[in-house]
Amino acid sequence: MDSLAAAPGTGPATSPLPVLRARRAVASFGSLPQDRTVIMGILNCTPDSFSDGGEYDSTESAIAHGLRMFYGGADIIDVGGESTRPGAEEVDELEEQRRILPVISTLAKAGALISVDTRHASTAALALDAGAGLINDVSGAHVHDDMIALIAERQVPYVLMHSRGDSRAMDSLTQYTDVVDDVVRELAEIRAKFYAAGVKEENLILDPGIGFSKSAEQNWELLANLHVVAEMGNKILVGTSRKRFLGSLLSSAGKAAAPKERDDATSATTAIAAAQGMWGVRVHDVGASLDAAKVAAKLVAGQSARKARLRAAAEDAGQ
Repeated sequence: MDSLAAAPGTGPATSPLPVLRARRAVASFGSLPQDRTVIMGILNCTPDSFSDGGEYDSTESAIAHGLRMFYGGADIIDVGGESTRPGAEEVDELEEQRRILPVISTLAKAGALISVDTRHASTAALALDAGAGLINDVSGAHVHDDMIALIAERQVPYVLMHSRGDSRAMDSLTQYTDVVDDVVRELAEIRAKFYAAGVKEENLILDPGIGFSKSAEQNWELLANLHVVAEMGNKILVGTSRKRFLGSLLSSAGKAAAPKERDDATSATTAIAAAQGMWGVRVHDVGASLDAAKVAAKLVAGQSARKARLRAAAEDAGQ
């Protein structure tokens, strides 16, 4: 592979980073695929994420994995420095920034479109300055006013996810009258704050927050009715990858499947989301979900082709 440039962590007495390929055209939100669901690859630069915590908590290992996902077909790399698993402790903003900013800068130089997974406006601003093009925020109902102001000022794409509490409280907040209707209503209430601040509609992406303040059965109900969430009119991002409700489904001898044993089920949920016309999915295993998204796109195209043919035949018969 051709060298791009020196990157953080290279040089004497440091472990080598993978050599970067020659720069691709600079990725942008507007250049994302229009004919299939977008694949967002998860890059946890953390020691304690539920699925792969500690595997990519050095700058070198995080960049290497980010490049593997990028060259493996990920449309977006979602870089996070704070775990959002149930019960996780909050991370100081300076530590979060130390973990992710060199990674974002290097991957952006390689041509990747970077999303930053953060609840903190200060981190989001620095990530944008480092080359990120998208903010992914799990704060939900507790989004900070500073974050809303930042998105209004920068007018960058922002993922607004449904959640009711932080990682320590979310499991106790699963009371819904109807989970689909309630998620739609609560997302609309938060969305209104962004619109009131001047955020453009095309910059807001909604995420129903599967796994956040929802039981396993509520997750399945949401997944089966994503088209209802899509009726809100915004792009929809869906995150099911390796989550507990999949582990429970795949239990054996009373023991939930381990996170990395849930990738096949995750790719199935990608196909379900893509077949319902969702804009994007956030996943650990990029290759399998990319294949699933392509299959679903062909399925939808086949449905559309038949409808168009039947409509044309009916019109001809009526003439």
